[in-house]
Amino acid sequence: MEVFDDRPFFHDGMRALQDEMDGRRTAEAIEAKRKHHVFSDADRQMIAEAPCVFIASAWQDYVDCSMKSGDPGFIQVVGPGILEYPEYDGNSMYRTLGNIRQNPNIGMLFVKFDGRSLRMRINGQATILQDAESLSRHHGARFVVRVVCEIYPNCPRYVPDFVQGKPSPYPPREGQGTPPPPEWKKRDYIRDGLPKADPHRKMLDEE
Repeated sequence: MEVFDDRPFFHDGMRALQDEMDGRRTAEAIEAKRKHHVFSDADRQMIAEAPCVFIASAWQDYVDCSMKSGDPGFIQVVGPGILEYPEYDGNSMYRTLGNIRQNPNIGMLFVKFDGRSLRMRINGQATILQDAESLSRHHGARFVVRVVCEIYPNCPRYVPDFVQGKPSPYPPREGQGTPPPPEWKKRDYIRDGLPKADPHRKMLDEE
């Protein structure tokens, strides 16, 4: 089975900030409990239903963020931790594909703007395919991008609910006090290790 490489989940810059803000315990708990390399049933459902995905790519000083769209199902899970998506006819700039040609490391974000569904973040290693067999799996594709994935779900608390036209209740707002704690902070493996300055630590300790 193809798997993402064994590089650390956090680099030195991330670690430095975690230590400055007393966040290392929380970060390591999230890595240990939430990061995975095989799609869960919930992951597969989110991918199957997605009409779009946000993709970040970079090479040296060239950084790009794009959104790939299609009918739900245009992104396909083709292995335990591998997905493919088609590149359709575009504007001939090839910013995403050009970056991937130089640097296979990409970031992907699946998000439902309903204010409650977990986001799914992916660190991926991408390969560009243009052989007939790969193209035949994706109607209308000019290229196919195959991604070996490192997967971690992410809290949706700041995501607005576009379905009902409601803002998220979680952003800090003047005159409204401390927003409610998100569900994940109440979990046993997170709760006792929250940073000392976490705005919800005292609130959760009093529950």
